[in-house]
Amino acid sequence: MLSSQSKKIITPFFIASILLPITPAHADEGGLVKTLTGYNINEITPAPAIKLKFGGWVETGFTGNPHSPRNKSNYPVSFNDGANQFKLHQVYAYIEKEIDTSGNAWDIGMRADLLYGTDAKFSATTNFDTTILGANPKHQLVFPQLYANLYAPIGNGLTLTAGHFYTLIGYESVMSPNNFFFSHAYTMRYGEPFTHMGMLLSYPVNSNLTVKSGVVTGWDNLSRHIPNYLGGLNYTSDDKKTNFAVSLITGDARTADLHENHNRTMYSVVVEHRLLEKLRYVLQHDFAVEARTASTPSAAWYGINQYLLYDISDKLGAGLRFEWFHDKNGTRVMGDGNNEDFIGITAGLNYKPIAGITLRPEIRYDVATRHDVFKDGRDNDQILLSASAILHF
Repeated sequence: MLSSQSKKIITPFFIASILLPITPAHADEGGLVKTLTGYNINEITPAPAIKLKFGGWVETGFTGNPHSPRNKSNYPVSFNDGANQFKLHQVYAYIEKEIDTSGNAWDIGMRADLLYGTDAKFSATTNFDTTILGANPKHQLVFPQLYANLYAPIGNGLTLTAGHFYTLIGYESVMSPNNFFFSHAYTMRYGEPFTHMGMLLSYPVNSNLTVKSGVVTGWDNLSRHIPNYLGGLNYTSDDKKTNFAVSLITGDARTADLHENHNRTMYSVVVEHRLLEKLRYVLQHDFAVEARTASTPSAAWYGINQYLLYDISDKLGAGLRFEWFHDKNGTRVMGDGNNEDFIGITAGLNYKPIAGITLRPEIRYDVATRHDVFKDGRDNDQILLSASAILHF
């Protein structure tokens, strides 16, 4: 029998799940502003005249943990890390001028993003965002992207991006609407960078292959003293059913005391294939190594994520994620120096009752194979019942 506390935790999740099928579904594509008013936000602003785009969303969510840890944390699961808590995860807004890559003329573009909420602290940039509201407030304010684009009609078209931008590494994104699942994989949270400061060149070799290459200031920091190389290849098949992306970052990293530089290198491979008209399969593999210094040991981490995503209808989708993350030297997740494997299995739904609203209920099971890391360090596994709502504008 479930305890009264467990019933309180599980009830909101299942109420949301029960309501999903009976929620009205009748809207066209677009944001919530258009759904409610009939107007596109970019049509009721000066955007058409100056060719600017505005957009954003608000995400709130609840994560239930039936075992009610005393520390009120689902750690090392992150982003939805609060046990039995409703949270304001993201208030996200952006302004963008896209570049025209279809013609033979030079063009200039830009983008600026703002993120406020409990998710923001995970993507903060050292020496930049961490000084705005302090290092670890409950709701951080960050500017994950602020960059300019320059398009040059050279060959098939060369694009230069300069400024602060999201990484090429990996599959999952900080931006909630870009992810099927509410929660995130260990690789995304602990094994990859979030943002970079620097310059990146992008060139389409042909209609299938695009090459990207540039120099950035390491992982999630603003220091000009530790330049890294960042590059990638993206290949799309002629029938558009298969996409293959490989990305690499390598260069110096600094120890916590900022006195020693050492090499850190990682690559990420993502393959996405449409098995059937409504069924997609995604495979991601990350691998990283970090050299030792006089004060820190060498480290390695790697993992494999697999996703099955099925479009039940144009408003409802189902997904399954299986992940394995190996923190060989205990430097990425727990930070205790202990070798550990983390396995996570997540099943969830995406439901869009009307344009501008996305509901994402999910159930997730996590296990650590060697140590007790969940439930206040008292158990090696946990189950989470979660749901989030994204309101697009």
